[in-house]
Amino acid sequence: MFLIIGIVLLVLWLLGFTFHFLGNFIHILLILAIIMFLIRVIQGRNPLK
Repeated sequence: MFLIIGIVLLVLWLLGFTFHFLGNFIHILLILAIIMFLIRVIQGRNPLK
């Protein structure tokens, strides 16, 4: 599930970076996704489940 969310956010981030699609909103979502991923890794949970 997180893998799909991560891929979608990455695509949207690339669109936002290239075409200014929703501007900073996509960048904020990407940062939040990375933080959530790191928290799951630090807690010892499977980050891709």
